Amino acid sequence: MTPGSNIPLSATKVTVDVTAPVRLDVSGLLLTSAGKVRSDDDFIFYNQPTGPGVTYRSGGGTAPDAVTVDTTALPPGIEKVVVTASPDAPGQTFQGIEPTATIRNADDNSVLATFTPPQLGSETALVIVEIYLRNGQWKARAVGQGYANGLAGIATDFGVTVDEPATPTQPATAPPAQPTPPPPPAPPVAPPQPSLQPPATPPAPPAPPVPAHAAPAAAGTGKINLDKGRVSLQKNQTVSLMKGGRPLLSQVKMGLGWEPAYRGKDIDLDASVIAYGPQRNHIDSCYFGKLQILGGAIQHSGDNLTGEGAGDDEVITVDLGRLPQEVTGLVFTVNSFSGQKFTEIAKAYCRLLDATTGEELVRFNLTDAEAQTGVMMAKLIRQFSGEWEMTAMGNFVKSRTVRGMVKPAAQAL
Repeated sequence: MTPGSNIPLSATKVTVDVTAPVRLDVSGLLLTSAGKVRSDDDFIFYNQPTGPGVTYRSGGGTAPDAVTVDTTALPPGIEKVVVTASPDAPGQTFQGIEPTATIRNADDNSVLATFTPPQLGSETALVIVEIYLRNGQWKARAVGQGYANGLAGIATDFGVTVDEPATPTQPATAPPAQPTPPPPPAPPVAPPQPSLQPPATPPAPPAPPVPAHAAPAAAGTGKINLDKGRVSLQKNQTVSLMKGGRPLLSQVKMGLGWEPAYRGKDIDLDASVIAYGPQRNHIDSCYFGKLQILGGAIQHSGDNLTGEGAGDDEVITVDLGRLPQEVTGLVFTVNSFSGQKFTEIAKAYCRLLDATTGEELVRFNLTDAEAQTGVMMAKLIRQFSGEWEMTAMGNFVKSRTVRGMVKPAAQAL
């Protein structure tokens, strides 16, 4: 998912877990149409793990924390559940940390969507996704809104009473009090307020190490970028098209190549690119039958009928700086119109080149194959900061034409 995008939920009960190279605290808040909790009971977190229709599960430091939302069990008047995350270490920011929220069907654990907020810095807490009701349909939206005053800032913003620890003086950096009306008189015996202080437990186990694939990332970014030269991606890995701290917005070429397996017969494959808007809406497709789209911002080199010979078999040129703002996602696909399966194909790859210099920037070699006629090779996603990110895909589809790729590619954004 990209910031602001949404999907309809195909399951009534979903789990949202958030992973990062460090331990995170994840929580959920039940909100009315006014965007506020009804009471502090609607704040679900480590000290209050259950609520109506929402439960919190601790990962114990070895697995991600998770919030499960049963939309059929939410009380009347609750129209939204926001899922938040904050680093467990006091005062730690999201600078250099790349959290990813995964929305799953809670019954079979299948993945419905993932979201990684871009360009994080001084934030110490995030509203990362929200589950919300719109016109009778429950949906999930990618948010990525950051707070500099931690989980307490989020809780206060949504109307939760936060008990601050007693101190002789208020720190100068404390956030200002929210302008909310005075609370009603407390009953003679009031239930305890949710405490944002972690329960008294033994020290948490050390944070898991940064995954090995993150090692090439530039210092302080938490993402792989182009500063160290050509990037070789594995399936599902992502590279930020940033160089020298600036987004790459010039012309790039996506070269796609393949060879017949075992010296077999000619392979007639068709490379295409599908353009989408922020709601995963199909804008246009560029392929051998339509060699130019979006006013020439995307151009196709033409059809290769054999796959023989060295180098790229088909090339698609994309002028990132000229793409209309409505275009937020591009998915590059390859199809076998003649019906040959990818198990009959060897050395399929895609590579991104600087169109001006010819320098290879990113390469993804397809290392496995399925007996299908279509494959989604890679996607480019425009972040809300303006930069583009490329993700290696390698997802196979039963489709001989780009037309049959439009729906599965939209679901994969």
